[in-house]
Amino acid sequence: MLGRENAVSVDEARELIARHVPVRTPPVEKLEIGDCYERVLAEDLSSPEDLPAFSRSTVDGFAVKSSDTFGASETLPSYLNVSQEIVMGKESLLALKGGTAAKIPTGGMLPEGADAVVMFEHVQSVDGSLIEILKPVAPGENVISAGDDIRKGEIVLKRGSLLRPQDVAAIAGVGVQEVAIYERPKVAVVSTGDEIVPLGGPLRPGQVRDINSYNLAGLIFENGGEPVKKGIIQDVYEDIRNVVEESLKECSMVLISGGSSVGVMDLTAKIIDSLGSPGVIFHGVALKPGKPTIGGVVNGVPVFGLPGHPAAVTVCFDIFIKPVLSMLTGVNRKEFLSRRTLTARLAKNVSSVHGREEHVRVAVEERDGELWAIPVLGKSGLIRTLVMADGTVIIPPHKRGLQEGEVVEVELF
Repeated sequence: MLGRENAVSVDEARELIARHVPVRTPPVEKLEIGDCYERVLAEDLSSPEDLPAFSRSTVDGFAVKSSDTFGASETLPSYLNVSQEIVMGKESLLALKGGTAAKIPTGGMLPEGADAVVMFEHVQSVDGSLIEILKPVAPGENVISAGDDIRKGEIVLKRGSLLRPQDVAAIAGVGVQEVAIYERPKVAVVSTGDEIVPLGGPLRPGQVRDINSYNLAGLIFENGGEPVKKGIIQDVYEDIRNVVEESLKECSMVLISGGSSVGVMDLTAKIIDSLGSPGVIFHGVALKPGKPTIGGVVNGVPVFGLPGHPAAVTVCFDIFIKPVLSMLTGVNRKEFLSRRTLTARLAKNVSSVHGREEHVRVAVEERDGELWAIPVLGKSGLIRTLVMADGTVIIPPHKRGLQEGEVVEVELF
């Protein structure tokens, strides 16, 4: 036991934790995808099919052979006969012939022979079956082709991915109903102290209600663990030791609230040392609040003795426990993505239409100690662009774009 006079630095404490806590693969379970939000994927997920399975329109308009529109303008339009109308959710049985067009809704399946769609805004009706094309379209314009989003056999999500709503949506999109997920690690919460009392009764002088177990349970759940509250244990060595020993058999980590400072009734360090190797790895951190924090490992299971003050509990959880819990969940997490927003440099130029607010999807990566936002470009109908992105950068209406190297604010998903 180091004691208060020999408190280690925060960095030293974290290094000791990293050195002594073994890396273990969590157990795996199969779950329906609707139960997988904020859970961690236990294996690479490959797509069993193309997404989309067919070429479809991204706008309301007319499906055409793009070559029939080349050179079209308002003063010299191209004329096409409307040969059919595409119905949502149904396949056209008629191939599109040259000189004809098919009326099509957004999401409609392109008929065979069509390779582009002209928006309604660029079409003028002459009579019931003849239309004027006022603007040419290029091959693939206003179209998502089969497999444009995700190809059959392509890895959609990698092992260790924390499944966000868009990730679950992508899994659903390729027809997968059940996936392998790491089990949530169980974390025991042991509250100690003669002065601590449960909710539901009056307080006597000198007593305080249990606050820390509720705080810790929420923090554990929020960070991917399953809290196991062991109740309030009085400052009796054998009682606390028995509960901690039981917790070590059931859980992946043990948190002991109270009993960490150096005093007559502070038993946590002795108990940790008595239960297995290596025992206490630090006792006392040059940190305020949180100086009396204890870090220990008992036969591979991390054990923390936390101060009794609620503010210190939250600070110590964020600094010491959260990284360990992240490792126990199996998540492959970029630490800087734990914020709600962050600033980064834009990795390439992005243009925008003046007068319209645009939200550009970006992935965030660290290069030489600096964060960069890499635009994830693609049509709005592609779920893969959301899976690849960590957040968005907003281009305000008065700007025509952003320049490479410009400092931007990323709103994280």
